[in-house]
Order: sequence, then structure tokens, then C-alpha cells
Amino acid sequence: MTLDVLDLARDLIRRPSVTPADAGAMDTLQRALEGLGFACRRMRFGEIENLYARRGTAGPNLCFAGHTDVVPAGDEAAWTSGPFEAAVDQGRLIGRGAVDMKGAIAAFVAAVSRLDPAAQKGSISLLITGDEEGVAKDGTGKVVAALIAEGETVDHCVLGEPTSAARFGDQIKVGRRGSLNARITVEGRQGHVAYPHKAANPIPVLVRLLTRLQDRVLDEGYPRFPASNLEITTIDVGNSVHNLIPARATATLNIRFNPHHDIESLTAWLAGECEAVVLDGGFSGQVSLDPIPTGNAFFTEPGAFVDLVSGAVAEVTGAAPELSTTGGISDARFIRALCPVIEFGLVGATMHAVDEQVPVDELRALEAVYGRLIDRYFAAFG
Repeated sequence: MTLDVLDLARDLIRRPSVTPADAGAMDTLQRALEGLGFACRRMRFGEIENLYARRGTAGPNLCFAGHTDVVPAGDEAAWTSGPFEAAVDQGRLIGRGAVDMKGAIAAFVAAVSRLDPAAQKGSISLLITGDEEGVAKDGTGKVVAALIAEGETVDHCVLGEPTSAARFGDQIKVGRRGSLNARITVEGRQGHVAYPHKAANPIPVLVRLLTRLQDRVLDEGYPRFPASNLEITTIDVGNSVHNLIPARATATLNIRFNPHHDIESLTAWLAGECEAVVLDGGFSGQVSLDPIPTGNAFFTEPGAFVDLVSGAVAEVTGAAPELSTTGGISDARFIRALCPVIEFGLVGATMHAVDEQVPVDELRALEAVYGRLIDRYFAAFG
């Protein structure tokens, strides 16, 4: 049985699976995969539907990862057609999720449907979540942890995020920086500005601490990565009175970091600086740190797998892709614990926008890239 990528993409888009709703998107995908001989497992955590599907039991196991959840449509009246109608207009598929990333899921499944099962000298799997656009608490991270606990072996993974920038196939992601948010609270003692000895002003302490943090050069970069950076995003004392020393001052910050660092080391550094600023200044109050980790950096070193993906892209597009580490975080931050991972998908220009859309020709080109990747994978690693 062969599947048409456009038909499957439209079927998925017609399911309004705005996080955390599934709206039947996983059922649609599961039916397609079971028709291709996949054993499907629904892995529900909290209110989130996740799916792990595998065809074959032998190694190597090539996995495709993605998400069926989408962001809200926004002003539906501003769309050319309904955001969940999956209309095709002048050769373009329009709908929420067309680019990010139901189109990529459809492309991979359609590519698998054209594979001669006898040529599959190993296993093909899909790890699909419904919690990527939300808080990502009950999605890929928990599925990966469960698979590791069960001893499931996945050798390599392709994540279908929209990685192409200006034109289809111009970039693949071999890494992304990690992200750590933190909230710092300085607790002092409220008092009258004319009697500062009776109060403990938290503001100078917070200013000194933030200056120390901002002045630290975290690193000079990492191969293929820019330097890590710390950005202060809010400072708040909640005080509208001119003659009052406030009791509390808070700040939030974000660190985007390359593989020189991880969540644990950066959290330890922040905690040490919080302790030091109290000791150095003899402050009688307290400084507390609330780290809010998003995920560590991932990086897949150039080698056979990177070459395989790059070669498949070049064969279809006629040009070798750039190996990029730019952009925000993705579920690759979880998958990295399971196996090497590379991201490749459609042009992301319209993702999350009104009239999110993809040219049908590019959708079919993505299917062709995935097809070449699958064809060559088992010859290279089987």
C-alpha cells in the first residue's frame, strides 16, 4: 500500500490538535502506520497522547520524531481559508501544521509506504508526541525515558522540524543551544528611606549580583556554535512609593548555552554567585535561586550519519545543505539521550503564522529526501 503525502497531510491538518488537544490526529496517524505493518503503542502521560510505532525487530533502528500538536490559529477570519480545512490553493497547502510539522510527518510516512519491505534490513520507528508546542512536560521527554528504561534501542533519529531557512534544503540542524531560565529573589527588610540602618535594602544586592553575572564571559564559543550568552529579562521590586525601602527584589534571566555547559553546571554557578554576593556585602537578608531548566544543548558530530542526511538532501535539491546549530530549542534536547539526532524539514517562514502553508512540490521533495535517506540508511548501517 502506498500513501499520497498530500492526502495524509490534509487528513492530519483537518484534526485541530491545538496543544494539549489531540482531536483524533494520533488515530489518523496510527491507522496509516498500522496499514503499513507498524506495531503502534500509545503512550499517554497526563492528558497528552504520544505514539511510538515500530516496523521490524532487528537493528539498526532508524527513528523519525515529530509532533502532531499545533499552536492556536489566531484570528481565523484573517486566514485565506479555514486553518483546519487543509485547502490547496495555487499549488500550496494551507493550514495550521502544514509546515510545523504535520507536513513532515506525512512526508516520512509516505516515503516509508514506497519502501520495499524486503529492502528494510533493520527497523523503522516513529516517536510522535502531542506536547511539543506546549510545556513539553508529558511528551517526548517522558517517552524517551520510558523507552530507555525498557531497553529499547534506537540507533539514529531524524526530527522533522522546519529547518530550511530561505529555500528548501538549505539547512539541516546538527545541534541547538540549551536554555536555562532562572528567577532570583532577594529578601531584605522593609523600612523608611530616612532610617536605612533599620532596614535591609535588597535592591543594591540584586544589582551587584546581576552585574557579576552579566560581566562573566561564559565562553568564546564551541565548534559550530556561537558563544553562550546570559540575558536579564526582568527586574521587579513592586514599589511605587518614593520613601519606602522595599522588602523584596526579583529578577529573571535566561542563559542560552553551547555544549561547553549543561544545566547542572550553570545552576551550580548561579547558586555560588548568589551565596557570594551575600557573604561579600554582609547583607542580613537572603538570596534565593529558582532555576527553571528547559533543556541541554545537543550536537551530533559530523560523520557517517550526518553525511547520509546531507547527501540525501543534495541529491534532491542539487545543493549541499549548511550544517546549522541556530534557532531555539526543540525535542532533540530529549532525543539526544536516546541516540544521535539530526533535524531536517520544510521551510519555516510561515510556521505559527496566519496562512501557514507549504508548496505541494516542496512537500513531495521532502518525501523524496526521506525516501533516499531510508533507502541508503540500511545499506550504510545494516
